[in-house]
Amino acid sequence: MTILAFDMGGTAVKYGVLTTEGAILEKGKFTTPDNLDEMIQLLVDVKSNYDYSFQGAAFSCPGAVNNETGIIGGASAIPYIHNFPFKQLLEEKLGLPVTMENDANCAALAEVWIGAAKDKQDIIFMILGSGVGGAVIRSGKVHHGANLHGGEFGYMLMDRDGHTLSELGTVVNAATRISERLELPADEVDGHLVFKLRSEGNEVAKEELETMFYYLARSIFNLQYALDPEMVVIGGGVSERPDFITELNSYVDQVKASVPIATIRPTVVSCQFGNDANLIGATAFHLG
Repeated sequence: MTILAFDMGGTAVKYGVLTTEGAILEKGKFTTPDNLDEMIQLLVDVKSNYDYSFQGAAFSCPGAVNNETGIIGGASAIPYIHNFPFKQLLEEKLGLPVTMENDANCAALAEVWIGAAKDKQDIIFMILGSGVGGAVIRSGKVHHGANLHGGEFGYMLMDRDGHTLSELGTVVNAATRISERLELPADEVDGHLVFKLRSEGNEVAKEELETMFYYLARSIFNLQYALDPEMVVIGGGVSERPDFITELNSYVDQVKASVPIATIRPTVVSCQFGNDANLIGATAFHLG
């Protein structure tokens, strides 16, 4: 038996056929349409194009996903999937049992199922992008929280001026500050250029990356002592840099050293899966 998995993104919908062990047999994608009717038709077309006996369909979706009610709350770049029984519509049109989970939670589930945190029961998963999102896994399951906001680490306040972790702890926002301070066009300064500028001795890039690493390490330290996970897994494009986790760990050591009574040192690793994580995690959630 196989699972038909979908990763619903604002730009593209990725899909795949996965085994119950998490292996991807087939995969593809289509451009995200701007209306619900077209979306449903494209999903049905994907299923029709495969000659497999599907056990069910697993969806990774943006927003406050409630698999029990079938309703996705909040808002996202796909507005028409929110605030109505989306799961029930999918089951009717696809003719399959459907499960759906938040995209960040799916990525975390992929890591604890067969990825960097395999066999771990309690982890924190952090996704570094334009902000900081993620998931909390407790006893092998997603901790959704009372308001489906478990893992929204980016809201954490990091200083007395009201700056959040999303503002201070990402290379995307470090790049924005660097472009402003160096008076460079914002669309020319990305994460790659930020690290390149630092390697060339640019003091502004050095300062802003120090800020990013420090506040990210500080948040990891705080989360370690608040939730006591076995591991902190870092995802997002910047985590693919070979030296990123090494440097982040050096800042974690500095933060821990500033608290003499702290005896627990967070274990921080890079995620194993990139673009396929949500398909794998949605499958893991479907299998329970």
